[in-house]
Amino acid sequence: MCFSKRLFDVILALFAGILLLIPSLLIAAWILIRSGRPIFYVAERMKTPDQPFMLWKFRTMTVSDADSGVSGGDKTSRITPEGRILRRYRLDEIPQIWNILKGDMSIVGPRPPLRQYTDSFPELYAEVLQCRPGLTGLATLHFHHHEAWLLTRCKSRAETNHVYATRCVPRKARLDLIYRDKRSLCYDIAILSETIRQVLWRK
Repeated sequence: MCFSKRLFDVILALFAGILLLIPSLLIAAWILIRSGRPIFYVAERMKTPDQPFMLWKFRTMTVSDADSGVSGGDKTSRITPEGRILRRYRLDEIPQIWNILKGDMSIVGPRPPLRQYTDSFPELYAEVLQCRPGLTGLATLHFHHHEAWLLTRCKSRAETNHVYATRCVPRKARLDLIYRDKRSLCYDIAILSETIRQVLWRK
């Protein structure tokens, strides 16, 4: 990661962290009152094909010891009422500011994958993860809603994993590789601006 991109990430993450401190405390209290502990969902994601890190989110589902894999229709019943609101406006991802400050993630880049997919597609992710994983990215802008539509139709964990591996991973990777080839600070600003616009104007 170049110095200017890292500096951009740190300055913006610090600004967002200060701006969202009070809302974050209110969200944490809301989850605690409505659903109890834990407040956060912490799970392994991959920074590179062989380097994991722990990604932080506000918890949006009931706790399950068997929780793993991407979220599909088989998990819909576990989403809490407050979790639906947090997911709708992507407020559950606010704690990833900590991941950005630590250097695990960037503001813009490919979404960090699960280990099972970097193990299944090592050559593909060796290309995709030349860019540090991001909070948002080109694939998030152009495929996120269609991905959610595909996965919510799945009725089992096996079906969810199959659909994600065969229909989501290749299409997201194509967009992530376009970002890799075009990446620049101005491109990051454009992607971030469009992400904010989509979140604020989402109906």
